[in-house]
Amino acid sequence: MTDPDVLKAAQDNLWMHFTRHSAYQDAEVPMIVRGEGAYVYDIHGKRYLDGLAGLFVVQVGHGREELAEAAAKQARDLAFFPLWSYAHPKAAELAQRLAELTPGDLNRVFFTTGGGEAVESAWKLAKQYFKIQGKPLKTKVVSRSIAYHGTPQGALSITGIPALKQVFEPLVPGAIKVPNTNIYRADEITGFAGSDKDPEAFGRWAAEEVGRAIEMEGPDTVAAVFVEPVQNAGGCFPPPPGYFRRLREICDQYDVLLVSDEVICAFGRLGTMFGGQKFDYVPDIITCAKGLTSGYAPIGAMIASERLFEPFKNGSETFAHGYTFGGHPVASAVALANLDIFEREDLLGHVTANEPVFRATLEKLLDLPIVGDVRGSGYFYGIELVKDKSTKQTFDEDESERLLRGFLSKALYDAGLYCRADDRGDPVVQLAPPLICGPKEFDEIEGILRSVLTEAWARL
Repeated sequence: MTDPDVLKAAQDNLWMHFTRHSAYQDAEVPMIVRGEGAYVYDIHGKRYLDGLAGLFVVQVGHGREELAEAAAKQARDLAFFPLWSYAHPKAAELAQRLAELTPGDLNRVFFTTGGGEAVESAWKLAKQYFKIQGKPLKTKVVSRSIAYHGTPQGALSITGIPALKQVFEPLVPGAIKVPNTNIYRADEITGFAGSDKDPEAFGRWAAEEVGRAIEMEGPDTVAAVFVEPVQNAGGCFPPPPGYFRRLREICDQYDVLLVSDEVICAFGRLGTMFGGQKFDYVPDIITCAKGLTSGYAPIGAMIASERLFEPFKNGSETFAHGYTFGGHPVASAVALANLDIFEREDLLGHVTANEPVFRATLEKLLDLPIVGDVRGSGYFYGIELVKDKSTKQTFDEDESERLLRGFLSKALYDAGLYCRADDRGDPVVQLAPPLICGPKEFDEIEGILRSVLTEAWARL
């Protein structure tokens, strides 16, 4: 196809994800054709800094020949075979390697093709596990307000964003919501003035809200609590001090599984291989995807504690669940090569060393009247935009529409920065660059943001 043919095909035949297609009725669909390092290039040759690593995915950067070669070699050896009662070497090797990297006894790796499937698998395992234990009423899950956990019907039920769910109702019953850990909005969340000035007290309160929800539903009906190490939707909510320690105690107290949804936070995004390691907690299940292959092939995983696998080791008990392409040989080979890059280039050490620089560079933007808060961890940050810094007043729906969809997203892209302007909670700009980035890229991000946010304020 010629370039005009490709652009026309995008207009006439492609149904894009989470996309308001009316925006392209009289405009060209942005077409990215090539990537190199921290940058991507469109069909016209224009370069953009990938400030979101694709979608929190491309950890090692674009254009890695060794990952393409790993895929090609495996496709020649064995292009496909399912994991349904049979195995293949790359899935077994990758499972062992992940088990060595996970904390505690999370030794059993159930492969999927993406993060939503991993979350779906975790809920199904929790339900079946407790039925085997003679606790058939333990089916419900607790998750946090505004949190995003995926699009399959079960994962969507766990998701805490009403606007994403309403058109797909009825959903799977039994999903309970509790407050999130947005310390910037702590006063509003708790109803107590000064909550935002005492992170430890806020963390205890937020964890205890999970315990109260379990008590309200009845501990004999709750199977699991799903949380991200740093919550994505709403704009990067790190946990307050002590939050996860208390949450772990509550889950143990009520015999509830703690599921760490690390689809975004695993594989170096926070400077550790798994997000729980950054905040010193060991979950019962980890769900992951995205950065496992740096996006060079689709794969995800539910990684479970050995004790959750125990009932399936003997007798006739079977986890009657799976995906045709889960643990795909080519994707598994790419994941192994991707993990080799992590070790060889010490990407975890690189992120840990540069995290303070990234934070300090973004915090320069706090001198702008439109920037209320800069928060995050590792290479995962959110910049919350406000109408009034002194009161933390946010924008109304019409203003948010004009600001984010009507101006910011396109203006940032036109200025050469691919990132995310998100209003699933309060308006934020999200940043999660490839893990290979350093001060040069941080300065470029800050410069573009400063220019565009200054213009946005003038327009308002």
